[in-house]
Amino acid sequence: MSTRHRRSYSIGVAIDWFFFVFAGLAALWLAYLSLTETFHVGWWGIPFFLVFWVLLAYLVLPRLHRILTTIYVPDYFIGRTRTSDGLLGDPVNLAFHGTGDQIRTSLEAAGWTEAAPVTLGSSWRIITSTLTRRSYDEAPVSPLFLFGRQQDFAYQQEVDGNPAQRHHVRFWRCPDDWLLPGGRRVDWLAAGTFDTSVGLSLFTLQVTHRIDADTDVERDHIVQTVTDADSRVTVDVIPDFATGYHARNGGGDSIRTDGDLPIVDVRAVEPSAESTGEVPA
Repeated sequence: MSTRHRRSYSIGVAIDWFFFVFAGLAALWLAYLSLTETFHVGWWGIPFFLVFWVLLAYLVLPRLHRILTTIYVPDYFIGRTRTSDGLLGDPVNLAFHGTGDQIRTSLEAAGWTEAAPVTLGSSWRIITSTLTRRSYDEAPVSPLFLFGRQQDFAYQQEVDGNPAQRHHVRFWRCPDDWLLPGGRRVDWLAAGTFDTSVGLSLFTLQVTHRIDADTDVERDHIVQTVTDADSRVTVDVIPDFATGYHARNGGGDSIRTDGDLPIVDVRAVEPSAESTGEVPA
């Protein structure tokens, strides 16, 4: 005899959803009040408008996106990262075999620099560096999420000393015993894209880097730099790992890919003392 499964309801979950949605509506109302007040204060409306933009871009729209993406964005691996607002982010276009220290050693030998963590100080420095066009090799990258957590580390290559344009790639350690769709085992997944300029996000109106649409070019650039720098690094490609597609990332930038997934093997690389944090004797 078959067993019929009944839906279970939780008062705690219902209360949590109520306040989740209420916070979004309250933020929307606050932004509306800020906007309407700008029409009654003359030239003082300019700072009011700036307040409205800040509330809209950094409070209202992110909250609404979290509400909506919680409903419709899948919570399983689909080859895309997610932004902190829950939007689908950059495509996962690389996989690695090896340890984190071996990956760091390979990238640094190829001329890549590890990105600094996102802090108030590093965020302010990248703003001033971008405005003054001063080099910032260790500029932070925004957090993207995979496996329910943000990247473990990220690397970048600045272009011509301009922090607004850079190659960059984020890395996530795969959970134990986790397999790629199709059954392949890898140690790390990565998402590489190229920043072309600084602009406003199409979906949240936040200040962000805009990326080049052809993410395959950046993927192939990363592979080429590490293989050219060390002959011990090998590459195996899963063709058509994902269906080739055109889409948009969390900033509203167009992305396109052929769906191939290179698996970079750095297990033969000897980690450097710098990557392991060891001090030479």
